[in-house]
Amino acid sequence: MVDWHSQNTLVANAEAFSKFMHVLFGLYIWEFVSSLDFDWQFISGKRRFRWPLIFYFSGRYSLLFALIGISIALNVTTEVNCQALYTFNQIFGNTAIGLASINLSLRTMAVWSQNKYVVTTLVLIILGHWSFLLHGILLKAAWVDGECVIIYTDNQILAITFIYSMAFDFTVLCLTGWKLAFPANGRSKLIKLIFGDGLIYFAIAFLANLMATIFMLINLNAVLSIIANVPAAIASTIVACRVVRRLTNFTSQGPEVFTSTQGSTLAFRSNAGTNRRISVKKGDSIHVQMDTFASPDRSAAEYDASGKIVKDDEFDPESQIISNEFKRPPY
Repeated sequence: MVDWHSQNTLVANAEAFSKFMHVLFGLYIWEFVSSLDFDWQFISGKRRFRWPLIFYFSGRYSLLFALIGISIALNVTTEVNCQALYTFNQIFGNTAIGLASINLSLRTMAVWSQNKYVVTTLVLIILGHWSFLLHGILLKAAWVDGECVIIYTDNQILAITFIYSMAFDFTVLCLTGWKLAFPANGRSKLIKLIFGDGLIYFAIAFLANLMATIFMLINLNAVLSIIANVPAAIASTIVACRVVRRLTNFTSQGPEVFTSTQGSTLAFRSNAGTNRRISVKKGDSIHVQMDTFASPDRSAAEYDASGKIVKDDEFDPESQIISNEFKRPPY
């Protein structure tokens, strides 16, 4: 039987934890860099920025800052302000967890067409989630024996936070799955997209928090009880960001088809022309926009009753002289 609280076991677990964090940091850096082109399209103004992307960018960069702080805490060799460093890590880490759940919730709200009951329920759950996340920031750390060590943390609040996160993600998963499986008006291409491979992202977020909750409740020792926390935050953030990017790319790639109706070559004193533009995008609806404008262009010729070309303000249909060629009988 392994003594999980022995000194040798704790040292081995701490070493494994440090190496594991470096692997996870490298994994997230790869994910971050490989999707920078999406960020740059909005930063450079090539694509229009919309308010839901605030949560996307905030969560994405918060986790990056938290992982950088964790790497510093694990590798620092000179004395630093450990309290400030770990508070920094906790703030940005918990922020990333909360924003990942918000990003997934926004997709669920969209699937339910902003149903007021669903939106109200999710907003209340989000507020409760953030109350626990903010309580989890309270900890104490100090420089001990040449390294930063956490000397106090409220494990009960931490456990409740991950249980709450797990239940939150499960609720979002069930709501999204139910709406996608039984849509009221049939399945659109967007619904097929989310149901086909996007729903797995919600499941991954739930399983990641479930794993962290299990390790937290088992509480084998101080190291193993938190070893799954960072993987849960990284998994939740990655899948939430991928959901946002996938749906954003899907809604912005719809082809536009334009058709126009020109006036007849033979103008019958018509001063107006109609230009019709039909814009078709991927989705459930077709948007038709019609622009009517007055055309000053007289490129189309005007003829009188005798077949002669007339100029502006010279046409009077009641005073036309019938030419001889129009007097001939039809036989």
